[in-house]
Amino acid sequence: MRIDGKTAVVTGGASGIGKATAESLADAGAHVIIGDLDADNGEAVAAAIRARGQGADYLRLDVADLASVAEFKAKALALRPQIDIVANVAGWGKIQPFMENSPEFWRKVMDVNLLGPVAVTHAFLPGMIERNSGKVVTVSSDAGRVGSLGETMYSGAKGGAIAFTKSLAREVARYGINVNCVCPGPTDTPLLRAVPEKHQEAFVKATPMRRLAKPSEIADAILFFASDRASFITGQTISVSGGLTLAG
Repeated sequence: MRIDGKTAVVTGGASGIGKATAESLADAGAHVIIGDLDADNGEAVAAAIRARGQGADYLRLDVADLASVAEFKAKALALRPQIDIVANVAGWGKIQPFMENSPEFWRKVMDVNLLGPVAVTHAFLPGMIERNSGKVVTVSSDAGRVGSLGETMYSGAKGGAIAFTKSLAREVARYGINVNCVCPGPTDTPLLRAVPEKHQEAFVKATPMRRLAKPSEIADAILFFASDRASFITGQTISVSGGLTLAG
């Protein structure tokens, strides 16, 4: 799958699934703009991509801050005349019983996992509408499809991201814009490695394929939705979870 000549924004691109996505899209021919709060790792990912002879830039981005999103948009468009692909990968959460959640926790989970993709998509959608083309791919989670013990707010936010994807897909299909969603299962990322080992072991045991996903395996699905191979697919949600949920 090639996306030569395209420019892609990848949020959360400094590590985990976002890093793998930036690398995958660059390997397929896109110039990637990595948005992340982690400047050191973000710069390092962009530099490594450039060292392979591919195009990449890093810009600071806090998806939960509207002013940061606006600044990121302005700087991205100053670097590249148009954004063809938006990959909303940035996410955050932790396992905690709902009754132990604080209002501040609720807000952070919703701001990063739901309103973040909303804000970034809203920022770059006008150019796509004007050109009658574009790809928006949002990383949700199988937690948003079937729920997850100890991740009630996270599941709610990710479920909202799925519904947002489906509704937006209907709204912008007339402009030739594809909007789709990738739902990872448990994936070997820094965020998951911060979870207690007993929870990681439980995830593996519950997965029919008996292992965690590699970030690159999630990135492969994102690349598919970002490519012309998915030109007649919109409003869809695909699980990449080794059979963990077998969601319908």
